[in-house]
Amino acid sequence: MSIDFESIHNHNEQAVLDTVQARAPRFPALANNADLLADVACVALNRLPPRYIRHRVDMAFYESEGERQSTQRAVEEAVERAFAFVQARVAMRARA
Repeated sequence: MSIDFESIHNHNEQAVLDTVQARAPRFPALANNADLLADVACVALNRLPPRYIRHRVDMAFYESEGERQSTQRAVEEAVERAFAFVQARVAMRARA
């Protein structure tokens, strides 16, 4: 029996990636560096609880509108904090 583990992913990933991309222009020191933006996404995802799903429709079916809004706010806050964290680390390295 073959199991398709490729279909399993964290529901927050796409929301975080979209939010990082949308907010990147506000952080010029990071905006043009794909590695740093990936770091921002990782830091943000590590601040959020994992919510593993197989299909996007899974969350749409089981999540209420209030939960969707709460999740979006949590993603936005995690991304803002992640940008601040990575930007501070870059500044510290520049001073060293």
